Amino acid sequence: MTENSMQVEKDELMGPETEQTRDRRVFSPATDIYETDDEILLMVDLPGAKEDNVDITLEKDILSIDAIVEVDPPEGFSLRYAEYAVGDYHRKFRLAKLVDPESITAIFQDGVLKLTLAKSSFSHTRKIAIQAK
Repeated sequence: MTENSMQVEKDELMGPETEQTRDRRVFSPATDIYETDDEILLMVDLPGAKEDNVDITLEKDILSIDAIVEVDPPEGFSLRYAEYAVGDYHRKFRLAKLVDPESITAIFQDGVLKLTLAKSSFSHTRKIAIQAK
C-alpha cells in the first residue's frame, strides 16, 4: 500500500482496544487492509454486531465505522460471571484523495464488515506518449 492511500488513526494513550469516553465500553475493531492498483479493501471484525446496528459514514476524508452491540441474556437468566467483554465499536480512517467516495460498497456477513473503496481514475499511473512534430 502506498503511504498516502489511507491513514489509520488510533488513540495511542488509551491503546487500540477500548475507548473510555462513553458510558459503556467501546472497542476499536481489528481491521485488515488490502490494496490493489484499483481498490482498497477493509475487513473489519465486529463480533456480536448486527447489520442494522452498523453505521458507516464518510465526511470529507474521514471514514467512520460505528456498531452497537445489544446483548440479550437467555430468558430467565441473569449474568453472574463473564469472560467475554461486550461493547460497541468505533473506528475512523483518513482516506486519501485517490479514493472515489461514490464507489464505496459495504457487505456485512458473520460479524465481518467488508468495505471496498475503489480508487479514482486519477490515481492510476499513466504513461504519456510524446508526439513528434
